[in-house]
Formats: sequence, C-alpha cells, structure tokens
Amino acid sequence: MSVIPPHSRPLQQFYRSGPMPCPYLPGRMERKLFTRLVGQQASGVNSALSRAGFRRSHDIVYRPVCSGCAACVPVRIPVATFSPNKTMRKVMRANADLVAGVQPASATAEQFQVFASYQAARHSDSDMSRMGMTDYAAMIEEGQVDSRLYTLRDGGGTLMGAILTDRLDDGFSAVYSFYNPDMPERSLGTHLILTLVDQARREGLPHVYLGYWIEGSRKMDYKRRFQPLEALGRDGWLPLEPAP
Repeated sequence: MSVIPPHSRPLQQFYRSGPMPCPYLPGRMERKLFTRLVGQQASGVNSALSRAGFRRSHDIVYRPVCSGCAACVPVRIPVATFSPNKTMRKVMRANADLVAGVQPASATAEQFQVFASYQAARHSDSDMSRMGMTDYAAMIEEGQVDSRLYTLRDGGGTLMGAILTDRLDDGFSAVYSFYNPDMPERSLGTHLILTLVDQARREGLPHVYLGYWIEGSRKMDYKRRFQPLEALGRDGWLPLEPAP
C-alpha cells in the first residue's frame, strides 16, 4: 500500500455553515465549522480533529463556532483513571444479564426498530424522530473511517441498545447511542458508555470521547456524571469537576 508523503497531501478544506436554531439552548442560533472526511486519510483526520474538539456526523466532522457563545464544551473520559460511582456500579449489576457484542457499522431493520422507539420516546420533537430506514442507514454507514456498533442483547438475543463508535488513534468516539426506552430501571444509556469504557481499557486506548457537554442542558447533563472527566478549553484538555 502506498503512503502519501505529508507534504504531498491536499490541504483539508473547511467551511462554515449559515446560522441555524440551536438544538440545545432555546432562543439561540448556532453556526458550525466543518470539513469532509474522504479518502485514505479520513481516519487520521478524524482522530486529529476529535482531539481538537470536533464531532463526526456521516462523512463530515464539525464543531460549533457560534457568535458570542462557547457553551458547547468537548469532553472525554480518561480511561486509566475512570472509576464508576455507586450508581454506575448498581447499573452494571442490573444489566449483568446482558451480552455485549460488536458488529460492523451496517444498518439493520432490527436496529432501526429500537432507534425509532428511542426517538419517539426521548426526542419526539427532534428532526431525528422523523428519520426513516434510509436516513438511519446513512447515519450508520456513511463515512470512510474505522467505525463499528457496540451492542447489548438480552439472553434471548433481542437487541436492547447500541452505540455507534469510531476508533481513533487515542481512543473511542461515541458518535450516537440508542436503546430500548421501555426499561428505564436499566439505565441502558449509562451502561452503553460503561461498556465502551471497558472495551477501551481492554484495547489499551486512553480516552472515550463523549462529544459536547453544555452546562444547564438536561440533554447533556448525564455526561458530567462520568468522573474523572476532561474538558477541552484554551489551555488544552483539563479536568472538569463534578457537579456540586
């Protein structure tokens, strides 16, 4: 396989979106800086930009560049020092009967059924709740990066939840998760992240990237419960203290 010398690689082109309503903070507008992930360098670019606070969606990576607002804070779990708290240990015990697995990033009708149920129950007012099977397949399969689905199944083989994950140079990036919404006592969203942290530890990967945390956003608040947690700011990745 030929390797393109660094000085011969084309420059990565970045673009800025127009203003759109912010999906997290009512009454605010968002803009994004984004670029496409294409070619044999896609995974390397994805890794580098994830460390710089970008997130992947389909075949693009983006980060907010909103005027007068810096509420979206990139966060990641340092795997070596992470320790589940009492509540998380309870979640692990409650889901000890589930079987964790991994499969290629390929969409199935079974996945879509769980995804659609999750959207209807948890995000019925979002654009994602109107996605069909074709849209779902594009979300899972589009992109030229090293991606896979980590899954949770019950003893009968029924899919309980899944988390679309990119493998980076220095960890995993949790792109999107969904799960059976009818079993809140299992806290399946939390268990999916704990499963990903465990897999990163097994593979010797130092970080699990969780995307953006926004103070005061109920949709994002769960991320701060994973401690220790690191946040990206002007001085690089630094500890983000737990909520008081």
